[in-house]
Formats: sequence, structure tokens, C-alpha cells
Amino acid sequence: MSEENKREDENTIENKSPEAPAPAEAAAAEAADQQEADAAKEQANEEKQQEQAAAEPVADSAQTEAEDVAAKPEAQPAEAPAAAAPPTVEDAAPAPAPERRKETDEEKAARRKATLEAREAAKVAAALAAAEAAKGGASAGAASAQPVAGDTQATPAAPASAASAAGEGDAFAPAPERRKETDEEKAARRKAALEAREAAKAAAAQAAAQGGAPATAAGGDGSAGGDAPPPKPPSPSQPRLDRVAAMLRELVAEDAVEEAYINEANDHLPTLVIKNDRWEQAARLFCDHAELGCKYLRNVSGVDYETHMEVVYYPWNMNAREGYCVKVRTDRDNPSVASATPIWETANWNEREIYDLLGVDFPGHPDLRRIMMPDDWVGHPLRKDYVPLDPEV
Repeated sequence: MSEENKREDENTIENKSPEAPAPAEAAAAEAADQQEADAAKEQANEEKQQEQAAAEPVADSAQTEAEDVAAKPEAQPAEAPAAAAPPTVEDAAPAPAPERRKETDEEKAARRKATLEAREAAKVAAALAAAEAAKGGASAGAASAQPVAGDTQATPAAPASAASAAGEGDAFAPAPERRKETDEEKAARRKAALEAREAAKAAAAQAAAQGGAPATAAGGDGSAGGDAPPPKPPSPSQPRLDRVAAMLRELVAEDAVEEAYINEANDHLPTLVIKNDRWEQAARLFCDHAELGCKYLRNVSGVDYETHMEVVYYPWNMNAREGYCVKVRTDRDNPSVASATPIWETANWNEREIYDLLGVDFPGHPDLRRIMMPDDWVGHPLRKDYVPLDPEV
């Protein structure tokens, strides 16, 4: 057969429609396709696993690098220069201060005394300067109207500043020793203070009794001196005071009442100072007289005035609800007041307390002994001249 015929036969064979495959061949083809698909799937899974396995070392290396970076700052301070290190406690502690010499008690007392006297001297100098400035105010005003060249800086405060400067300079100078006051001088000073106090009370009582006469005399007829204050109204307790004072002078003795006045600060309480040797009779009059009727004694107290002692009684009329204040003065060196316990039983423990703490004797007391301090205690603690045997007690 020629070559052309062979080619025509082949083209003919190719152009023929294929015959349908047999059932066995179709099943084999499907199985082969399934195997190829499974193989492709396994190959894809293997490639995926290989990719994951390749990615894990990269993540581990990245985590390692991050840990190294985090650990680097901790190591950096060790590599920093020594100047950047924080100071230690030993370096920050201050150097020990030099030991200071302890001041003795005598030096302390001298320093305080000098400071006090310097302060007082400065006050006196300032007061004198102020007085001089006030005294020469008119001349100073005239001088200030015509100032002299070069004197413009002078001010009235210069004397005060000079005095204060002098006081500061004197603070370091030794203070002059102060003379100790003798007992006679103390007694004289206390007596003078008491007399001045009594004189002031007497003047006030006299002015009240006269009903403002001094003010009227100073103002003439009352219009020349301006609006004069009205006279002080009498105390509502004044009639009772006058009545009991008259009864004491009449029924006890003419000299029984040393002083009588109204204590306005204590609700206008009638107050009487009874002579010491007339006190027992006066106490019985207060208790037994029908008009006075003071069957109850509210309180008893003692006072140390440094110049004398004083025992104060407060009799009370419970029916009329009226009371009095009765004072009995006694000598300070040998204080003694007749006991009121036989008349008012409530005076018992009060008089014992006054005896214990102030040393006032009460003749006629049924059981006069200490009530607060031990029986062997030395002295009387509320006296102003009391000096304890043990200063720490």
C-alpha cells in the first residue's frame, strides 16, 4: 500500500466516532481518577504541613529575639557609667554635727534674766520716747513745716528704734543683781495693797449712798457738764442689809458690824463683816431670831489674803428663801474664829477642811482634826506661804 493510502486510512480512523467504552473500563477509569484526586489531596496536605513546619522555627526565633530585647534594658544599667548610679544611703547620710557644749543651769538663768530685763528696758525707753514725742508734738509740727536741708530722713520713730537697738545691745550685757525683798517690806506692801482696796470699796459705797452727788457737783446743776448720767437706783436688797446691820448693832454690840455692803455681782447679796470677838453672838442671832430665821448654813469657806485670814459663812432662811454673806477676819500668824458647829451642824466638816488646808483654829469645835491630809502632814497646803518639805510631792 502506498503512503498516501495509509494516511487516508489513518484520517478515516480518527474521524470515526468513538465507540462507547465497556462498563468495566468505565469503573477502572473512575477508580483511577479517584486515586489521582486522593493523591493530589495528600500532596496538598503534605505541602501544607511542610509550610507550617517551616513557619514554626521562624516564630520561635521571633519570640527569642523579643525575649532578648526585653532582657537588654535590665542589663543596660550595669553597662551605664558609674555617675548614673543612684546614691546609696551611706552617701546621702549627713556628716555628724560637732558636739555642742551643754549650757549650765546658772548660764540659762543668767541668759533668761538678761533677756527679760533688756525687754523691760526697751519697753520703758519706748514709753518715754512716746511720751516725749506727745509732749513736744506742737514743736515737732512747727519744725516739720520748715524742714532743714539734710534732716529730711529724721522721723519720730527714731527714738523708739534707738531704744530698741539699745535694748538689743543690752541683752548681752550682764544684768544687775536684783535686791531681795525683806519680810518687813513684803508685809508693808501687802498692807498697803489691802488698805488701798478697802479705801476703794469705802469710796464706792459712799458714792452709792450719796446717790451720785459727786457727779452732780462736777457738773454743777447737771446741765453745765453736759448730759449727766442718772443716779444709780438702790439695790432691792438694801433694806434687808440696813435692817440686819441695825439689829446686830442693837442686839449684839455697837461695834459688831465692821462693814456692810451689797454684792451686786452675787445677785445683790447682803454682805457683812462681823468683828471676830462678836461672831458667836451674831451667829446665834442669825439662827434664833424670828425675823432673820437662818436655820440652815449653806456653806463655809476660808481665804488667805496674805495680810490676814478670812472665814466666810452663808446663813440661809429656807422659808423666806433669803440669805446673807457674813465674813469674819482673823490674824494670819495665829488665826482663830469661834466655831459655828454648835449652832449649825453643817459647819462641822467645812471648818475641819479650813483648819486642814489653811490652819485656822475653831475653838468650840467638837472634833477639830484634819479631814483631807494625813495627821502627820506638816503645814497647810492652801496657805500662800506654804512650802512643802518634799518639792516633788
